[in-house]
Amino acid sequence: MSLIKGIISPHPPIIVPEVGGEERKKARQTIDGMEKMALAVKEAGPELIIFVTPHGTVFRDAFSISLQNPLQGDFQSFGAGQVRFHEVNDRPMGEEIIRLAAGQGMPVVGLDADTAQKYGISLKLDHGITVPLYFLKKNGIECPILPISIGFLSFQEHYQFGMIIRQAIKNLARRTVFVASGDLSHRLTQDAPAGYHPQGEKYDRLLINLLKKKDVTGILDLDPGFVEQAGECGLRSFIMLLGALDGLDFDFHDFSYQGPYGVGYLVGEIIPASPHEERKAKESPPVALARLALETYINEGKGIDSPPNLPEILLKRAGVFVTLKIRGQLRGCIGTIEPTQENMAGEIIQNALHAGTQDPRFPPVTKGELKDLTYSVDMLYPPEPITGLEELDPQKYGVIVRQGYRSGLLLPHLEGIDTAEEQVDIARQKAGIKKGEAMQLERFEVVRYF
Repeated sequence: MSLIKGIISPHPPIIVPEVGGEERKKARQTIDGMEKMALAVKEAGPELIIFVTPHGTVFRDAFSISLQNPLQGDFQSFGAGQVRFHEVNDRPMGEEIIRLAAGQGMPVVGLDADTAQKYGISLKLDHGITVPLYFLKKNGIECPILPISIGFLSFQEHYQFGMIIRQAIKNLARRTVFVASGDLSHRLTQDAPAGYHPQGEKYDRLLINLLKKKDVTGILDLDPGFVEQAGECGLRSFIMLLGALDGLDFDFHDFSYQGPYGVGYLVGEIIPASPHEERKAKESPPVALARLALETYINEGKGIDSPPNLPEILLKRAGVFVTLKIRGQLRGCIGTIEPTQENMAGEIIQNALHAGTQDPRFPPVTKGELKDLTYSVDMLYPPEPITGLEELDPQKYGVIVRQGYRSGLLLPHLEGIDTAEEQVDIARQKAGIKKGEAMQLERFEVVRYF
């Protein structure tokens, strides 16, 4: 389980009907965007929603996480005390984040009744959480939440803290949606809450453009002076979310943006690429072809022809082995020592299907397993006869053992096989050759594609 979706959400209480009344009509686009956001979260099926807010307990030199359980909040400060929240807090997740942060020297304060009394702070949910939470609950989303507040720390520290959050999510195996709460510029118009500044509109356009381009570095490198002039409140929340996505490709989709009341409201979602998609994006042409062949056969019940405009490597003739694994464990491996097809592409297509459906050691691969499969393709150079073990190196050469019609093959560079003796012994057993029987040895080199 992992981070399944990121959300960028504004938090103006005026868009809540009980607070804004008729005045909320000016924010119609934002309200529609929040409805779309809530539907997207519901479809994701989270087990936990993490909220990062700039309006909670904000320390100068530390982040804070609420450990209070249950969590409560309302819109009393905005004239709608009848709208109340009573939520379950995922305290174990909060404690895991604090534990990991301590191990990296990252300052985090856990907020409970004792710390609230010590610092004279409230543990009520603030509007940075309750506004997006209102729309989520309106759409029937019920799951534990975890409130986290930004700190007056650097952009880089917020990014690093996001990375810690991601590790905690992985450790505790929660299907998690990360809601980064924050408005954009508060200085878009002359009557804006923080007054007008020309950098406000420029900041909003730039930030949205950087998100669409997935330019995380560009966001981290924003000039703090420029950001301060823009009068924003959400950038550190957004950066923390991006830190939780560190190293992952993602897609950003904006549901809405508008600037009523002189404040920029962006509603959007960030969808991390799945591990399956990540693997596919990085695969070499031989491996991509093997995957296409097997997935097409299992999903559609038909084989594929060699695609047009093949890379030069796939036009060669060579023996090929296709290996399938799931979470590091072998799931199938079939190959040909010498070419049997017109070219290497045909060899890969044939052997991918055989590895997935005809390896006698395993049942056929199912549709449900496809997303978890990893592939490798070995192109074999022609084998050459050798006279003894001293001419073998299991990290460099594969081996073929023969005795009459019986033969066994073992690829090079296999985990747990460190000596030529081990390599030959396993190949001999695969061939059904008894120990002590005379046999011929051949070695071959491979090019392995991932």
